[in-house]
Amino acid sequence: MLDAEDNSDTPDDADTPEARAEAVRALEAEFGELITHFRRVITENANRVSPGLLPGAYKIFTTIARCERVTVSTLSERMLMDKGQVSRTVRELEDLGLIERTADPADGRSSLLELTPLGTERLSAARLPQEGMLLHTLEEWSLTDIGNLTRLLHALGSGVTPRTNAAD
Repeated sequence: MLDAEDNSDTPDDADTPEARAEAVRALEAEFGELITHFRRVITENANRVSPGLLPGAYKIFTTIARCERVTVSTLSERMLMDKGQVSRTVRELEDLGLIERTADPADGRSSLLELTPLGTERLSAARLPQEGMLLHTLEEWSLTDIGNLTRLLHALGSGVTPRTNAAD
């Protein structure tokens, strides 16, 4: 893992293919660490919602929470998951009393999924330990650094070359 204080990106750094490959390997390693951390948080939150709840079910549960009201078809498309697997997980979440189905007024053949009051309460309680963690972690960062990280992550996620500054 890199030292957070490492400022080795000076103009004197040689941008050779080898240096670029090494920089990308270091970035991949940091992403691996970050993903491991996220997986741990998701697993812990799933267990806080309901002991034994699998992380995949928690992801479906939180996606329903974000969408507010969503069909199984839309949910499976959004999560790039098999509709049958999503349906089984939805039944599990229903059995736990975390979500409920209501008739879709736009299409009588389908139903909308939404959190129950219990589901909303459990999700809020599960997220409580992480609430403010990012804010606390970035407390000493400058607004410029936070903005740059946001801009670079957006560019990476979108597959575009990042702009050098916000005025571009």
